[in-house]
Order: sequence, then structure tokens, then C-alpha cells
Amino acid sequence: MDEPYCAEATIQRKEKSMTIKGKAWKFGDDVNTDEIIPARYLSLTDPLKLAEHVMEDADPDFPAKVRKGDILVAGKNFGCGSSREHAPVAIKASGVSCVIAKSFARIFFRNSFNTGLLIFESPPAWEGINEGDIVEVNPDQGIILNRTSNQIFKVTPLPPFMKELLQNGGLIAHIKKRRELNEESPQ
Repeated sequence: MDEPYCAEATIQRKEKSMTIKGKAWKFGDDVNTDEIIPARYLSLTDPLKLAEHVMEDADPDFPAKVRKGDILVAGKNFGCGSSREHAPVAIKASGVSCVIAKSFARIFFRNSFNTGLLIFESPPAWEGINEGDIVEVNPDQGIILNRTSNQIFKVTPLPPFMKELLQNGGLIAHIKKRRELNEESPQ
């Protein structure tokens, strides 16, 4: 029997290990930042307002369909185009828990971690995950499990620094937290 889809991501912590589970939404190669968040919305500063328009140039119905915890699966060069941070911010604010792609544009890759969006590169996962599949990701162990097909894909686990950066909500939040910790500790 198929496992029921849950609109909200299941996040389990076992022995300091995090597991993310959600429905896959699949996109092709060379999805650019204008398709992720169209330029006509770049004057918006509220991440939730940006999320109302995420991926709408690639799939006009996507903002209404995506649910908290869902996972984007994309082809090669995801996030190419401009260097705007609006793209990963809009994806994260839409509730997407993770992006898995064949490859990422380098600036999007960096901006994702800077804004606290979890991403993984895995060409085999892109090949083995279909839209609508239920996918489980364990970032600590570097495992992507397609629950629908029972396929397992291995990726490089997150290095401790990147994990800490994501747990803190991105680079700016990480720096603020480190600064606060330094100010609180006696000299």
C-alpha cells in the first residue's frame, strides 16, 4: 500500500540526525532565476509575498500546489541567470524543504546556503524521482530515499559548518548568533 502524502514535511530527529520527507515537484534543465521568481516581483521584500509567485513562470499553478515540506527536483544548472538572492528566499518561504538537482549554477548554490535553503546535487536522484513521488532526505547521512519506488541515492553529507549555517537560518543569522555568543561569553 502506498504511504499517504502529508502536506507538511515530516522532520524526525534520531540521535541528532534529521530526516525531511515531502512530495517531489520536478523541473527540467536550466531553470533560471527569472523562472524561479520573475523580475516583476523583485520590488517585494517580504519573503512570504515572494513565495506567492515562486516558480510561476515555469508552472503557473505551482504557488497554489506547493505545500510546506515539499521537495523540488530539477535538472542541470538550476538557478542560472542573475545573482539575485530572491530566488532561494522565495523557494524557502514557499515551504520547500529541500532542492535536489543534477547541478546548480554556482551563485545560486552559494546563495542557497547563505539564505538557509538546503540543497543537494545528485544526477541519479533526478533520474530516479518522478513528480508526485514521496521523497525522504537525511542530510546528515547523505541519503535520499524515494519512498514511492524504494530507490536510494547517496550524496555527500553536509559538512559541519554548512549544517550549522543552515540550522541558524543562513549566513546573516549565523553571524548574528556567533556575535551574540561572543558577547555573552566572559573574556
